[in-house]
Amino acid sequence: MNTSVRTLISILVCGFFAVGAAHAERADRDKPVNLDAAKVTVDDIKRTHVFEGNVVLTQGTLVIRSAKLVVTQDAEGFQKGVATGGADGLARFRQKRDGKDEYMDGEGERIEYDSRSEKAEFFRRAYVKSGMDEVRGDYIIYDGITEQYQVTSVPGAKPGSEQSRVHAVIQPKSAKKGPAAETPAAGSNPPAAKLP
Repeated sequence: MNTSVRTLISILVCGFFAVGAAHAERADRDKPVNLDAAKVTVDDIKRTHVFEGNVVLTQGTLVIRSAKLVVTQDAEGFQKGVATGGADGLARFRQKRDGKDEYMDGEGERIEYDSRSEKAEFFRRAYVKSGMDEVRGDYIIYDGITEQYQVTSVPGAKPGSEQSRVHAVIQPKSAKKGPAAETPAAGSNPPAAKLP
């Protein structure tokens, strides 16, 4: 593997799928990156790296599985990663939370991470679980800077249908050694939630 690919993969793993990056296992950054795929295509001129065929990327406790992983890097060194497909058509990630015996898991038909904005997006059949909290919807966006996320349902779904709803399980703060969490009134639009 050439130096540019190894450097890009190392940078990618430190930031890609950074949902809960502030809480990710810090020791993972110092572990070697292992990447398995059926095919790797590198275009140094376009700064694009494409990994295809049962892609498995691991670094310490971090595991990313997808059918395809495309990584691009801009002139300033910021990366954007897009993972698509996989088992049951879903790209997946899993990583241990720092200092806790808990994991963060996520999946979607497509998962995108932009290192410039530090935002992760999960598209179609999106799901994120952090500890005992979980959210599910058609689309999830997580802001690694503000540590807030937003979940939306299928656009244009028939009101009252399953596709017109999102699902969340947020544990009370008292269970996490803090004040009890407030429950918004039915039908209200709560502010963007914050993963622990």
